[in-house]
Amino acid sequence: MFRSRPGVAGTSQGPATMPVVPRRPGLFRDLPREVAILSSVSFTVALGYGIVAPGIPKFAIQFGVSTTAAASVISAFALMRILGALPAGRLVDRFGEHRTMTAGIAIVAVSSILAGFSGSFGQLIALRGIGGLGSAMFSVSAQTLLLRSVPSELRGRASGLYTGGFLLGGISGPAIGGLVAAWSLRAPFFIYGALLLVPAGIAAVRLRDSDRRAAGARSRAERPLAEIIGALRSRAYRAAAAANLADGFAVMGVRSAIVPLFVGAVLHESPSWTGIGFLVVAALNAATLLPGGRFADTIGRRPVIVAGCLISGASMVMLALLPGLWGFLAALAVLGLGSGLLDVAPSAMIGDIIGGKGQQAGQGGTVIASYQMAGDIGTVAGPVAVGFLVDAVSYDAAFFLAACVLGLAALAGLLAPETRRPDTEPIAIPESLVAQPHADPA
Repeated sequence: MFRSRPGVAGTSQGPATMPVVPRRPGLFRDLPREVAILSSVSFTVALGYGIVAPGIPKFAIQFGVSTTAAASVISAFALMRILGALPAGRLVDRFGEHRTMTAGIAIVAVSSILAGFSGSFGQLIALRGIGGLGSAMFSVSAQTLLLRSVPSELRGRASGLYTGGFLLGGISGPAIGGLVAAWSLRAPFFIYGALLLVPAGIAAVRLRDSDRRAAGARSRAERPLAEIIGALRSRAYRAAAAANLADGFAVMGVRSAIVPLFVGAVLHESPSWTGIGFLVVAALNAATLLPGGRFADTIGRRPVIVAGCLISGASMVMLALLPGLWGFLAALAVLGLGSGLLDVAPSAMIGDIIGGKGQQAGQGGTVIASYQMAGDIGTVAGPVAVGFLVDAVSYDAAFFLAACVLGLAALAGLLAPETRRPDTEPIAIPESLVAQPHADPA
């Protein structure tokens, strides 16, 4: 069954037609099927990671290493995600999204199962590093497919649902992982690996490369470095990447790294209040994702990015200035709201950039990879920077540093152009983002 497409002139054979797209019920109504599939995959991947993460340091300590060395197993995973992001983007551009995603999840699954059999600390850290490479392949390919498959007016909402899958899985996983680790420190690795076989199968069977990618499967950017340099010249790209970096810096650097210490050293409260605070952040974050996505789709990406940075920055100032337990909880509630906005608008802006009509098939994976690298750099640099300030100056200095980072990201957002456009209106893409034929050397 076909229907006329509004706003498209007819031809000599009659009016232009397009297939009727079935309406999906509930949260995924009017969205491409890829959004529901990718949201389910993201939930499963985050659930598995949450199961294995709590027991990793304890498992590493069994090999007789120090606490710092044990913690480095987690850092190795994050570091290899950063190093693997750009190669993952090139794999996406060359082989397509669903193949890269399937391979990435399979690498994480196999490396996790083998990590459960580790007989030494060296084997464990090497296998977790390999898992980080697979994780980079998954995350870059999944977000590329998501942003390429969804029209501009729905990208914010789609990003909210996709991020929500990660959030729910990340909340559920540690509770299960804690119980499993109490029984066996090796079992979580096996459960994680087996659980990942489900999204790997889904990616292989149910997903296909985006239409734009399939239309020109071998037409791709020849010079990835030029593509990244071209992206950095775009104020919109710089704003989105800066917001992603600042969000990672605040969420991982402040919330995850020093809030647990702050609760004991400054508030003199039990560790249970750390868990309550984290729950407040997660609840408000989840509550903000869909409204934030709708705002990004209606009023634009730029105001949502600026609001998210300013709200998150305000939460950092509140942590420094508001006394007592209730001030602490209020600040974390505000952080949840701001972080929720930053989980949807920057990625939607990146989708607008790579989804422009001027882009060729087989491009964009490198741009998304570099965008995700910015967030990963924030998550790695944040704990180190704020931890140093806590030791050298004070907790308040660390909170103000995070607020400054978020403020600079807000300024980048203010200077950026709005990228939200109807699908019928092409987005202006910097010429350097479009592949150029090789020129003869001068």
